[in-house]
Amino acid sequence: MLDVDTTIKPLYGEQEGAELGYNPHKPGRPSHCYHTYMLSNLRLVLSVDVQPGDQHNVKHATGGLWSLLDRWDRGRWPTLLRGDLAWGIEPVMAQAEQRNLAYLFRLRTTKNVSRALQRAMAQSDWSDAGQGWQGKETSLRLEGWSRQRRVILLRRQLKRPLAIVDHGDPAQPRLGFAEVGPDRQVWEYAALVTSLDSEILTLGQLYRDRADCENTFDELKNQWGWGGFTTQDLKRCRLLARSVALIYNWWSLFVRLADPQHHREAITSRPLLLTALARRTHHAGQVRLTVSSTHGEQHLARRAYLRIAGFMARLRQSAEQLDALGRWYRILSEALRHYLHGRQLEPPIRLNPA
Repeated sequence: MLDVDTTIKPLYGEQEGAELGYNPHKPGRPSHCYHTYMLSNLRLVLSVDVQPGDQHNVKHATGGLWSLLDRWDRGRWPTLLRGDLAWGIEPVMAQAEQRNLAYLFRLRTTKNVSRALQRAMAQSDWSDAGQGWQGKETSLRLEGWSRQRRVILLRRQLKRPLAIVDHGDPAQPRLGFAEVGPDRQVWEYAALVTSLDSEILTLGQLYRDRADCENTFDELKNQWGWGGFTTQDLKRCRLLARSVALIYNWWSLFVRLADPQHHREAITSRPLLLTALARRTHHAGQVRLTVSSTHGEQHLARRAYLRIAGFMARLRQSAEQLDALGRWYRILSEALRHYLHGRQLEPPIRLNPA
């Protein structure tokens, strides 16, 4: 699955592209906009496109998305394109349908979506959508859409007392309380649009899994430097942002060689695997590398080093019959074994130009 999402980087100087735009954490502060394309669950960044802060709309991200896909062989395309409510618009869905690419997006709660929800709330045949949510399927052709599409309406009952803040008067916001008793029901709701024919329970979980994007953004901005470097021109900023994403990918794959079952964030994995001293010795024609970890959890580091060293020793035995690309695919297969279930990734077939 390919997740598409956007994050904002506030700027504090006179950098190229430092424009006023959507900035939820620093309103009124110039920013850059990072349109990012990620492999979900694997937490690997496929590409990032850095744009001026006033180019945060989806229309500024779709060019990079389609260009990225067009560079790939069709057999290596993702099976699902997933995004938030900004992506649930006609131009994106029409392009995905033309390219025969399945999608799952959230919908804005427009008037027609609200009417569909009101009609559905009066009915009783809601299905389980997981995590306390209920779902109901319908077909809608909203204003501006070229055709009818499958829409999944979701609702979840809130059973706790609620505090409601009214900002109608900015000088003095009013706070109200709503008691949820047996004579009153309070629901939260959402709507999804999709070209998939999967059941409602599957679609509900698929969209909830998209929240992992925010964890990737948090890691890249706070642990790898997306939020920390400064450049004067946009070209170098794009180069650095992609370089950071590439290094993040390399480290994530390296750590997965040590622990294929989990994604280990840099805030814990870098001190564990980099806080060590190494000594290389020669004796009797052999080279020995001795690693001494100074980390408090050095037994975990030792286990990780031994696992990586054992894999590399096995790879070395068969490396002579593999070219560089073949060895790289063996390393990827080992790092992603949790997802591949024992399958080996195969390099693309190289066609003879003759």
